[in-house]
Amino acid sequence: MVSGSLGMFSRGMVFPYIPLFILSLGGEPVQVGIVYALGPLAGILVFPIAGYLADYMNRAWLIVVTGYFSAGVVLINAAAPSWEWVALASLLRGFSVFNFPAVSSIVADSLRPERRGRGMAIMAALTSLPALLAPWAAGSMLDAFGVEAGMRILYVVMASAYGIGATIQLIFLKETRTRTKDSIRFSNLSRTFKRSYIDIPQMVKNFPSSLRGLSVIIILCFIANGIASPFWVIYANTFIGLSSAQWGLILLMETALRDLATIPAGFLIDRFGRSRFIIGALISSTAIPLFLLAGTFTQVLAIRCLVGLTSAFFSPSTSALLADLVPSEIRGRTMAAIGRGSVMIGAASGGTGGPGTGFLIAVPLMLASWAGGRLYSWNPVSTWLLVLALMVAALAVAILFVRDPKSAEE
Repeated sequence: MVSGSLGMFSRGMVFPYIPLFILSLGGEPVQVGIVYALGPLAGILVFPIAGYLADYMNRAWLIVVTGYFSAGVVLINAAAPSWEWVALASLLRGFSVFNFPAVSSIVADSLRPERRGRGMAIMAALTSLPALLAPWAAGSMLDAFGVEAGMRILYVVMASAYGIGATIQLIFLKETRTRTKDSIRFSNLSRTFKRSYIDIPQMVKNFPSSLRGLSVIIILCFIANGIASPFWVIYANTFIGLSSAQWGLILLMETALRDLATIPAGFLIDRFGRSRFIIGALISSTAIPLFLLAGTFTQVLAIRCLVGLTSAFFSPSTSALLADLVPSEIRGRTMAAIGRGSVMIGAASGGTGGPGTGFLIAVPLMLASWAGGRLYSWNPVSTWLLVLALMVAALAVAILFVRDPKSAEE
């Protein structure tokens, strides 16, 4: 949680304004889409291997190594002379997914099923609490120093936070399993990689219907975020006339409301079940296109607060249900396939990945990000209308297929 808080704080400063940084370096909305499309590309190759390693190697070690690697990659952005270098950093950052299955597995293993919803909710709320002021503080810096200079400073801060977080993990993070399956050696590394891919079809085939339905919902939500997430700030700045500081203040208030609601939401999720809150959140998400009718700071704030409240229930519900459905012995590989389940509805911070992603999500997310830039360039309104269609489809899948298991996995 401590190392995660450092990462959340730095990402809360940087991620909401990456699209503006790309534009300041000579990019256009099409290039914004390209940069975000490159992020999941490495996951196509890395995720199956990462999930396999998370089930057979020391997960704490994987997390630490990836943390230091991520810190180095972030520094490329700080020195980027053009938007192409930001694209390169986005591609390289995709290799940091090595730690996502390991992190997700340790979190799931550390929480009892009957307290999993509230545990994940509390962890999410406390981890994001230090980041509460980050978007507003960063927006104020960009207004004062300019987008390009301000973002370079913020990237240095982000790299430092990642390095400190990795050091904290190195010192304190321990493997939660009593014994790791250290059967992987360099001598059989090629066989390990081959097996990690061969096992995928059979693993997906064995998913219960609720897990398949949940996987489809998660993928649809990531597609929606890939299409729209980078362009919330651009639309607000270009068509509504909000400054960077105003957008940051909106994200601050949205995050505060989400964090305030997340902990009680976790208790309600444990008490009344996961699936009903997933359905309720998806119903609320159909209000996202009201953003197109907003013309003032207050109206945008109201819409984003509704989105934040929806995410307070949706993300813990999907994360807890995923952990309930997946046995511990294959949790690493399964979460490498579909992530932790912690996808956000209506993400506007510019970030669409994180532990919520998996290799089954990587290709749809990459294509959605690539298409999102072209769709926005063609007609900005169509971006949020497509999001509405995707949320309606996810709602239909939830109603038809998603159910709480009779007995949750440990």
